[in-house]
Amino acid sequence: MELRVNMEIQEIRQRLARPATKFVAGGFRPTKETEESWIGKVILFRPDEVIPRNKAGDELHPYAQFHLPSLPFISPILKGVRTLTLFVSDPFPEQFEPMGNNWLIREYGADDVLIRKELSVAGSYIKHFPLKAELVAEDFPLWDGGGMPEDIEAEILRLERTGEIQSYYDLITHAYEHKIGGYPSFCQSGVDPGDDFEFVFQISSDPKINLNVVDGGSLMFWKNNTTGTWAIYYDFY
Repeated sequence: MELRVNMEIQEIRQRLARPATKFVAGGFRPTKETEESWIGKVILFRPDEVIPRNKAGDELHPYAQFHLPSLPFISPILKGVRTLTLFVSDPFPEQFEPMGNNWLIREYGADDVLIRKELSVAGSYIKHFPLKAELVAEDFPLWDGGGMPEDIEAEILRLERTGEIQSYYDLITHAYEHKIGGYPSFCQSGVDPGDDFEFVFQISSDPKINLNVVDGGSLMFWKNNTTGTWAIYYDFY
């Protein structure tokens, strides 16, 4: 019985596990190289670009800059992207609000000419730090967070019901930090952005950088495999 249960648990873990890159803010001196990833700061722009503004004329706040080739894992949907930058309004956009007004992701390929610009936004509250990237070999979905096939969910419930395991969370780990890849860190029941959307990255509440997404939540971003459209969502406790 124990051998059979162990095999079932291993199969469940193998089917659910996804790799991710998680980020830790600061704790080391920045190199100031263009290959560095940042939170709370964007320093790379095309020559004709500046800080984006919304329709009201307010500047969006720089939230992150990722240099993807230097990371241990990136989502396959980002293939061909060298640098990705994120800007978000204050207050936050509406959940699933279309990109372009109150939030913006810029993607740059290897052929894009980028220059360093030290641009600041008045009233920006996020403290900026360089990011240390760490590989998460296995990230798992939260129980009520979506991403779990129905047959696996039914099998886990059976194992709990029969007492063969105490809890799903005894079997798995989940990275709640800023990350690319893996699964989103929902605080409430998970949502599905729709067909062909793949979860790509999140920026989480982090007291070190002075970011609280409403009440301990995360800003989560998906990209459509077919259209390339981005989607934003956040929830909180």
